[in-house]
Amino acid sequence: MKKSAVIIGIGEIGGVFARGLLRSGHPVVPVNRSDDIDQVANEYPDPEAVLLTVAEKDLHPSLESMPKAWVGRLCLVQNELLPRDWLQHGIKSPTVISVWFEKKPGMDAKPVVPSPVFGPHADLLCAALQALDIPVIKLASEASLLFELVRKNLYILTTNIAGLVVGGNVSELWQNHRTLTIEVAEEVLQLQAALTGEKLDNKALIAAMLVAFEGDPSHGCTGRSAPARLQRALQLADEAGLEVKSLRRIQAEQ
Repeated sequence: MKKSAVIIGIGEIGGVFARGLLRSGHPVVPVNRSDDIDQVANEYPDPEAVLLTVAEKDLHPSLESMPKAWVGRLCLVQNELLPRDWLQHGIKSPTVISVWFEKKPGMDAKPVVPSPVFGPHADLLCAALQALDIPVIKLASEASLLFELVRKNLYILTTNIAGLVVGGNVSELWQNHRTLTIEVAEEVLQLQAALTGEKLDNKALIAAMLVAFEGDPSHGCTGRSAPARLQRALQLADEAGLEVKSLRRIQAEQ
């Protein structure tokens, strides 16, 4: 039998990875919110990998309290993720996957585009998703990972924030509200550039976002987390000294 994999946070996405790992031959050790993580780490000090599938708001507290024995085995499975998020905790080379499948209660996982993954345990995550027929792609470099993380952030923030104004789905957003979409996307990319300290290829990133639009044209633009995402984006923009006039106008209109 293959070595166990630990999953911290067994929600909808964590459950998908649990099924995939089991199908690919890895026993799964779940860690729920009420569990003593240090006790679990003492019982399983040498897992194959540790998947962190908690919500974005729980990422930093989870990284702060991560048992030292598990740090080198981390696989991060969050949205709104950038290298600064793990580097500030002294974590240098985790495995990171940008999840591009939707999973809601009572429905199967619905892929939008292949989910890109990079890092020491990329093969493990690829095997888990392939066992469920979920498309996944292994990246070749940190630069390609950064592009993919920014692409996902661009997709989420643009659709959520513009969707607060017009609602609807991503196809309608692009077809009927293109000017608004581009305005929001460009300001989101300003923010991503400030957070990464990198010069980004805006044209390529917007084109990649549109490929995701085509992957699931009926995907709704907003959800319950959209207002919080806009507020978080504006807080980060304030810290970076960015104007982001369109984002501030949308916030004022809410």
